[in-house]
Amino acid sequence: MGKTLERLSLTALGACMVGMMGVIVVQVACSALDVNPVVAFDRAWALVGTAITLNSLLDLQWHLLVITGLLPAGLVWLTDSHVRVDFLYQTLGSRTQTRINLAGNLLFAAPFLALALPAAWNFTARAWRADEGSSNGGLADLWLIKAMLPLGLALLAVAVLVETWRLLRGVR
Repeated sequence: MGKTLERLSLTALGACMVGMMGVIVVQVACSALDVNPVVAFDRAWALVGTAITLNSLLDLQWHLLVITGLLPAGLVWLTDSHVRVDFLYQTLGSRTQTRINLAGNLLFAAPFLALALPAAWNFTARAWRADEGSSNGGLADLWLIKAMLPLGLALLAVAVLVETWRLLRGVR
């Protein structure tokens, strides 16, 4: 089950990356050809409103970048695939590494997430209440994208919790 979920997550991440590259190509081509709006609709659609413009494509690039960077953070944490900058860490014994990881989770990750999650939720809720959209012809319904922040942080918090529990069991 775990490997299947990991494979699905990585496939979804890859699809977002391909989507982001496609958006960049379309935005650059339409900009070079001076095509704006790219597509117009008779009725408003979620996220794009009544038209896909060069600005909405530019906004979409940034939002897809955030999604591809933030949502997999929990998976990266759980698989211990993140970058370690401490060259000394490798030379330490597994028991010491476990203690360092546990201390990092409890002293840094947990307080950060305890502060960031409520702030991210309020950030998204404020965008929802205000029906926030881009003021420069970009994306509409920005709460959809902003909802990725609390979602990604919540997934990371679950990963940190699971990892902390595993580390606590290993310290004994």
